[in-house]
Amino acid sequence: MAKVTRDDVARLAGTSTAVVSYVINNGPRPVAPATRERVLAAIKELGYRPDRVAQAMASRRTDLIGLIVPDARQPFFAEMAHAVEQAASERGKMVLVGNSDYISEREVHYLRAFLGMRVSGLVLVSHALNDLAAAEIDAWDARVVLLHERPEAMDDVAVVMDDLGGAQLAVRHLLDHGYDYVACVGGTAQTPAVGDPVSDHVEGWRRAMAEAGISTEGRLFEAPYNRYDAYRVGLDILSGPQRPPAIFCSTDDQAIGLLRAARELRIDVPGELAVAGFDDIKEAALADPPMTTVASDRSAMARAAVDLVLDDGLRVAGSRKERLKVFPSRLVIRRSCGCE
Repeated sequence: MAKVTRDDVARLAGTSTAVVSYVINNGPRPVAPATRERVLAAIKELGYRPDRVAQAMASRRTDLIGLIVPDARQPFFAEMAHAVEQAASERGKMVLVGNSDYISEREVHYLRAFLGMRVSGLVLVSHALNDLAAAEIDAWDARVVLLHERPEAMDDVAVVMDDLGGAQLAVRHLLDHGYDYVACVGGTAQTPAVGDPVSDHVEGWRRAMAEAGISTEGRLFEAPYNRYDAYRVGLDILSGPQRPPAIFCSTDDQAIGLLRAARELRIDVPGELAVAGFDDIKEAALADPPMTTVASDRSAMARAAVDLVLDDGLRVAGSRKERLKVFPSRLVIRRSCGCE
């Protein structure tokens, strides 16, 4: 059986091959609704399947979006990747995912690989984008949107949440319970001081404590972002002679590890220890006890990032502030903080 071509579709629909292309590619020129319906009906009747490889060669773009995350095993990044995939699907695109594992060289590797594949755009969740990665993006003149983080090395369009304000909400809420002070589980020595959400969470904690006239000295603890290492750090914190009455964790995954440590040490939460996290991953609602945390609209953030990376107006002039889309944070109150 002969392969169905675009010419066959055009003949059956009574139009030109150019119009068939406009319908298939949803542009660049508009097509009258009646004509579009005839083309779609012809495609269905003939069983036409576009040659995506040929299309990519002609346009020098594919129907792919590249997504680079630090670690898709972590629930927050897994949920974010799923939201990006859903948003891309709504725009007729597929997503390639690469894990940088918080390693700059691996991030550059995926940047080169994805851009070399001529992806339609790149959504980048970068832990600490270096100058080499920024130069790689500039060299390809790539469509890039930063999501969740905005490293200082880049001035590209970014979609983030109000991390600093969200942390302040959580810490103020804990202090309103009457605890003498709130300790903080932050990042590690490798966490960038600027442009990283965890750094903003720590800064929000500092500001909320300062507003209340409470010292932060000796009350900030370093921990990796995952629950397993945070569990071990939690054992040390909670076994010490100066056990905090309340702890704000920079990620929900850290808080889940801390809750496990508290349970192992037979420390009642929230009776003897209050805990709050950040991110509102789905597991937070199922933690024991259910975890108070900070949330944002991840689906809306992902959709905004995909829309920006695919829109022709991405590289607009404007200040750094104008190229930053900030989504609000909201406090999600559950039992771990002491609320019933």
